[in-house]
Amino acid sequence: MVKWVRAAVVAVALAGMIALSGVVLGRIFAGSLLLQLMTGAAAGSVGLSLACRRVPNWVVAPLSAVLMAGYAVLALRLAASQADITDPLADIVRDSVRNGIPRLLTAMIPVEPTPDTVVVPVIAAWLAGLAGAEIAVRAGRVLLGLLPVAALYGGALYVVGPNADSAGTPTLIFAALSVVALAVSARPAQRAEVTGEVARAVRGRALAGAAAGLVALLALIVAVGPMVGGRVGATPVDPRQYVEPPQVDSLDESPLNRISGWALTPKEPLLKVSRASASPGKRLRLRLAVLPDYDGVTWRVGATYRNAGRVLPAQPKLPDTAVTEVRQDVVIDGLTGRLLPVVPTPTGVQGARVAFDATTGTMIRPEGLQAGLRYSVTSQLQTPDLNLLPTADSPSGDAVARYLAVATDVPEGVQRLADQLADGNGAAFDRATAIEEFLAEHYRKVADAPSGHAYPNLNFFLFGPREQGGQVGTSEQFAASFALLARLTGLPSRVVVGFDAPAAGGVVTAASALAWPEVLFDGLGWVAFDPLPKSRTPRPVEEDFTPKPSKPPTPPSEPPAPSSTPSSSGPPAVPAVKQDGGPSAAVVAGGASGSVLLMLVAAAGTIVLMRRSLRRRRLTAGSPDERITGAWSEFRDALRLAGQPVPRHLAASEAAAYAQKPQPPQKRLRKAVPEPAAGEDMPPLDELVAGINTVGFAPGAADDGQAARAGDQAIAYAEELRGRRSWWRRLLWSVHPGPLRWR
Repeated sequence: MVKWVRAAVVAVALAGMIALSGVVLGRIFAGSLLLQLMTGAAAGSVGLSLACRRVPNWVVAPLSAVLMAGYAVLALRLAASQADITDPLADIVRDSVRNGIPRLLTAMIPVEPTPDTVVVPVIAAWLAGLAGAEIAVRAGRVLLGLLPVAALYGGALYVVGPNADSAGTPTLIFAALSVVALAVSARPAQRAEVTGEVARAVRGRALAGAAAGLVALLALIVAVGPMVGGRVGATPVDPRQYVEPPQVDSLDESPLNRISGWALTPKEPLLKVSRASASPGKRLRLRLAVLPDYDGVTWRVGATYRNAGRVLPAQPKLPDTAVTEVRQDVVIDGLTGRLLPVVPTPTGVQGARVAFDATTGTMIRPEGLQAGLRYSVTSQLQTPDLNLLPTADSPSGDAVARYLAVATDVPEGVQRLADQLADGNGAAFDRATAIEEFLAEHYRKVADAPSGHAYPNLNFFLFGPREQGGQVGTSEQFAASFALLARLTGLPSRVVVGFDAPAAGGVVTAASALAWPEVLFDGLGWVAFDPLPKSRTPRPVEEDFTPKPSKPPTPPSEPPAPSSTPSSSGPPAVPAVKQDGGPSAAVVAGGASGSVLLMLVAAAGTIVLMRRSLRRRRLTAGSPDERITGAWSEFRDALRLAGQPVPRHLAASEAAAYAQKPQPPQKRLRKAVPEPAAGEDMPPLDELVAGINTVGFAPGAADDGQAARAGDQAIAYAEELRGRRSWWRRLLWSVHPGPLRWR
């Protein structure tokens, strides 16, 4: 009887520890269904082993496996019923077993308990209970039997990672249950009559064992304690980073490219929408994709989609916006890809399993779209108070750097146009309005305009001759040009692709496909602008802006003045003109000298522009590590131009000291680094040295601020070094082609 009570206490402790694993894992789940299912799995597996203690183990294991399969199917049915999934049970089981682990690790938090997200925890809980009970209850090895349960608890902590608060209380209860299980399993010592000499030997042996155990424990504390203490405040590893979330296909990577194709087939039905439950107007824009990233060639979807349930995380409400709840049904017809058109921003979806990106409020269906797919969406449509726009400002800094980034080598005409539109428009809204009005007043929208929004395409759209197809485009070019010009004037912007659908419901055809730009304002969020033309007869661009040619044309050579008729009394004062009317030798020599001089000036100008472009790429493009490396290259190039190249064997700090101090006469070349006067030092290089050491010894640890400071110090040092040279050496410094080929 006593043995059965001890076994029951150990079994209850094991079941409680498994249930605590459900408590820990349930912190990232919505509702309590997962905890209930894992508690049931613990009770079933441990209870079966306890009830069958006297049955041979070769019978218990297969029986437990059969019961586990039945319980797993029951758990999947309960999860499917709660999630309103009506697929056949066989399909639910097959899909859950095949995709359970990746979907659990890519699901949006809080995770909805659906069949594919609960199947792995339930099976793991049952197996841990079976293994722990068989070892601890049947075999009596309680300490060894705690290992499967502890592994399950540790796995739950690992899956949660940094996505929930620390599990202090469950861990203490887990440890207490472990102590209880070990305590009740301890057997009382058997007393025996021993002589004094034997008793002394036994006590000595016990003391020696206790001392050895104490020494081993202290050694373990000394060895492991600092490492454990250092990890107390560390952020746990998130296993979700090792699993690739659902991705869009190549068709949806840049849906902006599809605008022109849709414009050529305007009557093609793409989807149907029901009457919206509410709408601020007769038309309602459906958002298909948000494109925040531009590399000079393509605007791309930069979203990270996470598997989501029916309830989606709500977007924070801005203080000066009106919120309208919109409910609408959507039926897919001819639309392909994975992106799902919805009213922004969705907070709930039914009828389709989706993946959601909370940053952009867009959704995809990982399996792809099919004709006849029907889903219902509930959205919170936020409408900002447009009366506050004239006084609103646009944010800046690292938080919005993504929406201000442009690729290098912006066409000169586009940059000049942006500068002209920003001139005199200090307020953010004024700049956005100036860009919107300029595009609407000077360009035409046509359906057969070629697709493309790379730098050359936008440059031709903005400045190309009308008779050759320039200055016309689809909403693709209008939205892309607006977003690019906005970024060049300091406005965080992005491009959105979607559909202009009727609020009363109906068929949405390809003619309703639309791209529009959005600008971010403080306190108001993303505000859409409409740069499409308002008139059928736009004014020519040349009336308000004339793009400057990239290279000045060569002025035509004027013919020399005709010579006066020489006197018959002497030879002519200038060489006679040839009878065939060709130029004289003096004219040919003068023209050749002028051409050579013009070529030299053009070559020097080209080198100067290439040097500036190289410096800009080094200091502004790429990651912080790449920009710090570029600043270090600028520093080394400056010393090399000064005739004092940095020796290769010097470390960063030694190279900086070498650059700050004048070198001995036998090592210095002329006046590469002039002897500083009293109190006159070169600019400091400490930030540059710290940055290059960070890149070398801790790759990826540098931030944008550190890269900016390193670049500023490199430029300040180079300019000071150049300024201490004579005027002709400064000129030679500027046109030296060396930095273009040095590595």
